Amino acid sequence: MHITNTISQKFHTFATTQFFQPIQNIINTGYVKLLGLDMSEFESPNNYKTLNALFTRALKKPREFDTSNNTFISPADSFVSASGDIQKDTALQIKGMSYNIEDLLTLYCYKGYKKLLDGKFMNFYLSPKDYHRYHLSYDATITKLIHVPGKLYPVNFVYLNKQKDLFLENERVIIECKTVTNRYFYMVFVGALNVGKMVFTFEPRVKTNTNTRSVSVYKYDNLSLKKGDCLGYFEMGSTVLIFWEKDMVELEDLENQKVNYTKIIAKNL
Repeated sequence: MHITNTISQKFHTFATTQFFQPIQNIINTGYVKLLGLDMSEFESPNNYKTLNALFTRALKKPREFDTSNNTFISPADSFVSASGDIQKDTALQIKGMSYNIEDLLTLYCYKGYKKLLDGKFMNFYLSPKDYHRYHLSYDATITKLIHVPGKLYPVNFVYLNKQKDLFLENERVIIECKTVTNRYFYMVFVGALNVGKMVFTFEPRVKTNTNTRSVSVYKYDNLSLKKGDCLGYFEMGSTVLIFWEKDMVELEDLENQKVNYTKIIAKNL
């Protein structure tokens, strides 16, 4: 097991431990103050029984968003670290650092990978201070989920700029999504240091940051979800990547900007 996985497992143990309430309150409020969390849409920090419960907090009430079939929305509160055109089969990890999307998606998405040639991509970085739940960006039928075990390097800007093929090295979960018009887009959830777990509410069989090194593939016949549905959550900050077919969407100009879940990120062509 790589050292990054071991560190993340130990941090997960600490974060999921329920301490004596006065101590837990100090941990929670200290975390909120240290990172400057905006808790206006959430419960009081002292209402969470563990630090992990605070990390994975749910919104007190749903946010409003455009529910039409004309737009895609941001999957998470995040920072758009890169976006644009897929150059044949290559996308940007960050400016000046590229990777091959066929390697990212694995051979289990071979047919889908072909559809993405010369398509679009957008990368969403979630910092430890962000809301950690992720949502579906568009009405879709989930046809496949692939879990690829791997390392857990940090996904902050220091590592994005120096670690070649970071998204290929790290543990990830790939979701293949088909729209009602039979167009495909892919959402890829990348693990990171201290992200001991990635949880998917519709697929409890996925267990991340374990000792397994085998790729797992789950196929679905009729799993239809709506735009805005919660897919699950990171247990700490990480990254979501979205890839679209060629001539499917026009991206909003959001690179190097902070976006919230529900923000429109692309429009259908």
